[in-house]
Amino acid sequence: MARGTSRFNAAEFRRRRLATGLSQQRVAEAVGTTRQQIIAYERGRAAPEPARLATLAAAIGCAPGVLTAAPEPADLAGLRRAAGMTRTQAVARLAGALGDRVPATRWLLEQAETANVPAAWRSTSRRAAVVAAMARTYGVPVEVVARLWPRPAAGAVRAPADDTGLRTPDPRHTLVAPPDPGSATTLDGLLERLRMLKVWAGDPSYGDIRTRVGKAWSAAGRPATELPGRTTVLDCFRTDRRRVNAELIVAIVQTLHPDVGYVAQWRQALRVIGAESTAAAQVRVQDRLPPELARFTGRTAEVEWIRRELGDDRRDRGPVVISAIEGMAGIGKTQLAVHAGHLVLRERSVDQVLFVNLRGFHPDAGQPPADPAAVLEGFLRLLGETGQQIPHDLEGRAARYRDLLAGRRVLVVLDNAAGADQVRPLLPRDGNSPALITSRRALADLRSATHLALDVFTPGEAVEFLARATPRLPAGDDSTAAARIADRCGHLPLALGLVAGHIQAKPDWSLTDHADWLDERHHQRRLDTGVELALNLSYQHLPPDRRRLLRLLALHPGHDLDAHAAAALAGTDPDTARTHLGLLHGDHLLQQASLGRYTFHDLVRAYATTLAHDQDRPSQRRAALTRLFDHYLAAAAAAMGTLHPTESRPQPHPPSAGTPDPDLADPAAALGWLDTERPNLVAVAVHAATHGWPAHSTRLARILHTYLDGGHYTDGLTVHTHARRAARDNGDPAGQAHALNSLGLAYQRLGRPEPATEHFEQALELFQQVRDPAGEARARNHLGNAAVRAGDYREATDQFTRALDLDRQSGDQIGEARTLNNLGNVHWRLCRYQEAVNYDNQSLFLFRQAGDLFGEASTLDSLGYAEMRWGRYEDAGRHLRQSLALFRKLGNHTGEASVLDSLGSIETRLGRPDRAVDLHQRALTVLREAHHRFGQVWALNGLGEAAHAAGRHAEAVGHHTDALAVDVCDRQQQARAHTGLGHAHLSLGHPDLAREHYERALTLYINLGTPEADEVRVLLRRLD
Repeated sequence: MARGTSRFNAAEFRRRRLATGLSQQRVAEAVGTTRQQIIAYERGRAAPEPARLATLAAAIGCAPGVLTAAPEPADLAGLRRAAGMTRTQAVARLAGALGDRVPATRWLLEQAETANVPAAWRSTSRRAAVVAAMARTYGVPVEVVARLWPRPAAGAVRAPADDTGLRTPDPRHTLVAPPDPGSATTLDGLLERLRMLKVWAGDPSYGDIRTRVGKAWSAAGRPATELPGRTTVLDCFRTDRRRVNAELIVAIVQTLHPDVGYVAQWRQALRVIGAESTAAAQVRVQDRLPPELARFTGRTAEVEWIRRELGDDRRDRGPVVISAIEGMAGIGKTQLAVHAGHLVLRERSVDQVLFVNLRGFHPDAGQPPADPAAVLEGFLRLLGETGQQIPHDLEGRAARYRDLLAGRRVLVVLDNAAGADQVRPLLPRDGNSPALITSRRALADLRSATHLALDVFTPGEAVEFLARATPRLPAGDDSTAAARIADRCGHLPLALGLVAGHIQAKPDWSLTDHADWLDERHHQRRLDTGVELALNLSYQHLPPDRRRLLRLLALHPGHDLDAHAAAALAGTDPDTARTHLGLLHGDHLLQQASLGRYTFHDLVRAYATTLAHDQDRPSQRRAALTRLFDHYLAAAAAAMGTLHPTESRPQPHPPSAGTPDPDLADPAAALGWLDTERPNLVAVAVHAATHGWPAHSTRLARILHTYLDGGHYTDGLTVHTHARRAARDNGDPAGQAHALNSLGLAYQRLGRPEPATEHFEQALELFQQVRDPAGEARARNHLGNAAVRAGDYREATDQFTRALDLDRQSGDQIGEARTLNNLGNVHWRLCRYQEAVNYDNQSLFLFRQAGDLFGEASTLDSLGYAEMRWGRYEDAGRHLRQSLALFRKLGNHTGEASVLDSLGSIETRLGRPDRAVDLHQRALTVLREAHHRFGQVWALNGLGEAAHAAGRHAEAVGHHTDALAVDVCDRQQQARAHTGLGHAHLSLGHPDLAREHYERALTLYINLGTPEADEVRVLLRRLD
C-alpha cells in the first residue's frame, strides 16, 4: 500500500457509499474523477488528496474526518489486506522467505489468519522466523506482527449442539466483527458464515428469526402464504446444500445486521457463489417483444392508462407495474404488457426494446428466479457490449447499463418478476427510458412506480373475447351460452383462450352445445376450476402424437426451444416437429417466445409435466431426454469446430437417427446458435449433472470451455462446477481435472486469484493421477501465468519448462506453441531478450504451421515487445504491424489495443513522444471500454513515460499514479510506475518524492529478481 493510505478508512468509505445507494460511477462523476479511482479508494490501493477528500465526503453525506484515521488491523488477515496483497501473493513471498513449499505455506498462513495456529509452530524459534518473514513481506515492524500473531488456547472448547442437531460456534468466543461473506468460496463456506453471523447477533433462536423475517415481509406487502416457516429458516443454516433460497438468506441477514452495506455484501456473495449452485444465471433476454395476440380483446381502460404512463410526456416518472389480484396466474399480465408495448412501438415513442422473462414463479424448482446480474449481462450485449467489456459485479453492470441507456429511448419490459429486489438493478436511471414490469406481487417496495392491479375479465370482456375467437359460430337455442362458457372458465383469460381452441375444433357445434357440455363436465365433478377445465379439454382434443409431444416438451430443462430440440425429444424430424409446435401454439398450449422458438405458460408447463410423469414410463422419459442431450452435444461440438477448428476436443455422442441437427458450418451461424442456445446449454449441463447423465455434463462442459471463456464467466462457473461434481460422482478423475482447470480460469477472469490457483493445483494433481500429460501441461501453464502476475518468475519458469516437456511428450502442437510463448513472456520480464525472442520464434513457427491465426497474432505481439525492449526497433515494428493486421482481421479489439500500446513505447524510445501519446491513448480507450484492467495499467504507464519524454512531467505523475490505482496484481508494472514517478518528481524538483518512489521500485525489482534493480540503485546513488 502506498505511504499515507493508512489514514484513509477505505472500508468506512465503501460502507457509507453503499448506504447512500450511490454507485461508484455516480460518486466518481460527483467528485470529478474516474470509477477506477473510486475502486482504488475503496480497496485501499490509493488515498484521496485533502482537497478531494472533502469533496468525496460531501458526495456521500459525511464529514471528512469520518473517512480518516483508519484503525490498525485487528488480525493477520487485515494486516495482509492493508499491505495490498491477496493470500496467494503473500504465500509466494513467504514461501521464498521460509524455504517451504507453496502448499505448506498456504496452509500455515490460513491457520494463522483464522487464529488456529498448529502446534508445530508454537515454539519460540519457529514462531520468530514466521513473524520476521511476515514483517518483511508486509513492510511493517516485527512488533506489529508479533502483537497480532494468534496464541492458541490451552484447550479447545467444544461447541454445543442446539435443538436442531446443527453445530454452532460457542457464544463465549465473541466475534469482534460480523463475518465477511466475500471471503467464502463455496456454498458451505457461506452458510458457515451465516451461522457465525447468528452467533455474532446474540444467537437468536430460529423461531425468533422466522418471526422477524415474517414481520418484515408482511410490512412489504407479501401475502401470508409466502411467509417462511421455522423449518424453512432452519434449512438456510444447514450445510451440504446444492441450492439455497437466496432471497430468504438476505432477509435473515437483514434481521441479524441491518446495515445496508453489509447486506449488499451478502447479496454479492450469493450471486458469485450462487452461480455454482443454482440455475439463476440461466436467462434469455431479447431485443424485441414477443409476438402480439392477433385478436387482443378487452382491457381498454388499462391499455389507455399504460399508454399514457409510457408516452412521450412521462419524463421523470417511475416504472409501471402490472400486478395481479391475490397472486393470480393466467390473468393476462404478460399479454397486456406485450400488447401495450407494441402500441408504444407503433407510435414510435421508443427506439429500442429490451425484454426478459424473470421467471419469478416457475413451477420447476430447478428454474429459480433469474439473477439480475445475468439479466444485465444479456442486456449489455444487446446494447452493443462485448463479453470483455462487461463488468463482473452487479453494481458495475447496473452502472454501465444505465450509462448506455442515457440519451436513448428504450422500452424495458421485465416480465414475471419475483420481487422488488430482482428488478431494481434493471430499472433505467431516469424517465427517458420507460420500464414496464409484470408480477403476481404488488411490488409495493418500488416507491416511485405506478401500479395497476389486474383482475379477471369482466363478463362483457369475456363474452367479447369468445366472440372474436370463434367468429361465425351460431349461439344456438340459448342466447346466454357465451356468458355461461365465460362463467365456467372463471372469466380467466388463459382458460378462455384454451377453451376457444377446443371450440374452434368443432365448428359444427353451436355455443349452446359447448356450454351444455361444459356444464355436464362440471356437474359430474370431473373438474373444479376454469383452468383445469380448459387445460383438460384442450389436451383431450389433441391427436395422440401431439399429446405425447406436449408432455415431452415439458421435460425440457430450459426456458424455450426450437424445432430441432422438439424433434430430438420426440424422435422425429424437424419439419414434423415444427408443424406440431405451430399447431400447439394455435391451440394456446404454447407461447411463441420469438420467431421459431416456443415456451410454456407456467400453468400449462405444470399441467404437462404432471401428465408426463403420469402417462410416460420413466424409461420413455429418460430416452427422450437422452436424445435431447445428444442433440445439444452434437450441435455444440459442430459450432465449436467451426469457430475453433485447430482445437482438439472430445467427440460427442452421435445423435439419434432421424433427428438431424442444424447446419452450423458458417461461423456467423455457429456463433449465433451458441448465443441463442446458451441458457439452454447451461440448463442441460446442470440437469444432466444432477439427474443421472454425468457424462453428458462433463463432455458438454469441455466442448463449451473456449466459448464460455470468451466472456461468459458466470455461466462458466455454473457449467464447470456441475461438471466437476458430475465427474466426481461418476468416478471420472479426468473429467474432474478438466472441469477444475476451467473453473480456475473462470475464477481468474472474475478477479479471484486465490480460488483460481487452488483449482489449478487440484487439476494438476488429478491429471498426474490419470497420466494425462497434455492436461497436466495446461494446468502448469495456468499456474505459471498466475505466478507471473504475482511476480514469482522462478516458479513461473519452472512451471512453463515442465509444461513444455509434457506438451512435446503428448504431441500437442498448439499446447507447445502456447507454452513457448509463455516462456518468451517470462524471459523478457527477466531482461533475457535473446532467449525471449528465440522462444517466440519457435512459437510463431508452430502456430503458423497449425494455421492458428489468433495464436500467430498473439505471438507476433509478444515477439515485437521483446525486440522493442532489446532495442531492435525496426524488427519490433515490423512484427507488431503484422500482429496488428491479424488482430484487426480477427476483430479482436483488445489484441489490437495491446499492439498499439507496444507501438507507442517504440515511438517514445525513438524520441517521438507525441506520436506515442496518441497510440497509448487509443489503446487505453479500447481497454477501458473492455474493462481490461491489466492492459489499462500498461497503457497508463506508457502514457506516463511518453508525457515525461515530452517534458510534461506533471501529466506523467498523473498517469503513473492512475496506473498504481488500477486494482491488479502485476509487480513488474507496479515497479515500472514507481520508476516513472521517480523520474517525473525528480524533473519537477522534488528529490525526496523521487527517492521514495525509486526505493519502492527497487524493493519490487529486488523481489522480482530482475536486472532493473541495478539501474534503480544507480539513480538512488545520484540522489545521495
